[in-house]
Amino acid sequence: MASSDEKSLAVGHISGFQIDPNFFSGISNPFYAVTFRQDVTELRNYCKERKISFYYGLIYLCCKALQDVPAFACRIRGENVVELREQKPSFTDLKKGSELFHIVTMPCEGSIVEFCERAREVSGKQDYFIDMAGQADDLIYFSCLPWMDVTAVTNERELLAPNARDDSIPRICWGKYTLENDRVYLGISVEVNYRLIDGVHIGRFAEALTRRIQALK
Repeated sequence: MASSDEKSLAVGHISGFQIDPNFFSGISNPFYAVTFRQDVTELRNYCKERKISFYYGLIYLCCKALQDVPAFACRIRGENVVELREQKPSFTDLKKGSELFHIVTMPCEGSIVEFCERAREVSGKQDYFIDMAGQADDLIYFSCLPWMDVTAVTNERELLAPNARDDSIPRICWGKYTLENDRVYLGISVEVNYRLIDGVHIGRFAEALTRRIQALK
């Protein structure tokens, strides 16, 4: 039974698309990743002007863009599919001077500036690697490789674990941004479960993210 923050969906009916999660259930690895080039000029300028983190800012906008594509809120739970009403970013971060990353999990709330300030505060105070009590399937995983221009990324998985193929948490990663003809671009990788997410959904996420970046003022 779905809880108050989620709703059950008929198998095969996700956000207006007829997708049957069982069709790919026999595949040992139903996960795939797509990397696309994203113009982040307005976001870079916005963050510089307000002295907030570009990394946190892009996490915020990605979360909001994912909300515009309901399929990304779907999760496989056994024989059922549920659509979450809320998802939280869970992102890697590094303290200055450290080479040991930690994972911060927090709600995506408030304005972009408020979120960035809160993320900096939470990450700065965190003195442990990860809070396992906060790990559930209502997350979106984020990471970044700011040392290089990313053209493709995959993530680690334990494919032999029970129900491993039910993992429906989106994984998003990007690399170093680069300057091209006075515009700023970076590669964004989106890794998803093919049992729920098709290419059209990733395309709509990319479109939604572009709209939100261009709307920054």
